[in-house]
Amino acid sequence: MKKQLLYVAFALLFGSCASTSISEEPTQETKPNYGGPGLSVAAYYAPARNAAGEELKALLHEIIDDHKAFPYTASSTDTWDILNQSDKDPNNSNNVLLIYTRESVDGAQEYNGGAGWNREHVWAKSRGDFGTSTGTGTDVHNLRASNIQVNTQRSNHSFDTCSTNCETTFGNKFKEENDHGIFEPRDEDKGDVARILFYMAIRYEGDTTGERDLELLDNTQAWHSKSPYHGVKQTLLEWHVQDPVDDFERNRNNAIYQFQHNRNPFIDHPELVAYIWGDKQTAMWQ
Repeated sequence: MKKQLLYVAFALLFGSCASTSISEEPTQETKPNYGGPGLSVAAYYAPARNAAGEELKALLHEIIDDHKAFPYTASSTDTWDILNQSDKDPNNSNNVLLIYTRESVDGAQEYNGGAGWNREHVWAKSRGDFGTSTGTGTDVHNLRASNIQVNTQRSNHSFDTCSTNCETTFGNKFKEENDHGIFEPRDEDKGDVARILFYMAIRYEGDTTGERDLELLDNTQAWHSKSPYHGVKQTLLEWHVQDPVDDFERNRNNAIYQFQHNRNPFIDHPELVAYIWGDKQTAMWQ
């Protein structure tokens, strides 16, 4: 029934576009203000060209701000439905690929009493205390289909390299020491994680009622802290380079755009990371 509702909703929302492959870029259309579906990727980011530093950061925020929000769980289109599209296994359209494990599992098994898959907030929902509220807590750019056990082990740990006293699960490493926890995903997921956190730090600037100003830091946070900070920034910058953008991320970005009407700039333009946090902060992005 849910799949039927999703199909109807998708058809109503996008008309003839619903039959287009999610790997295709949106077509050029007139767009009011910044956001909205229908633009080519080049046109979508045009307002941020020839800017640098804080101005570039602010312009990127304006472009991806105020996305169309969906509920976490509902009888209508919700985050489960969108993840079934965005995280679809390209080799099996009935399955979703799980972050941290790359398992391909039946997309219809949404939690299923703990026997299915669940939804990972990559920027942990306690880091800013936004929970699963519609908006920040349901932004699908930050959600990934996940293995329930690994999701629990990741908890709200900071992302960093784990070299000593580490536990291992599905190739991921994690540990808790002195009220702080770190989680190191498998190499294949490190860049994906980094680019999701980069998106969150630009998308949420606290300029809208109910939204927190999310910031990346170069240190880990105590597990009980609800401050809107996440780390470890320097490690994420390294992971971004080590694990470049792949087709799964590109297709996922396009799929989410069809629903939320906003994109992850760091998937479309990986070089932007250097302009925002790296060695090109004083240079204009052209």
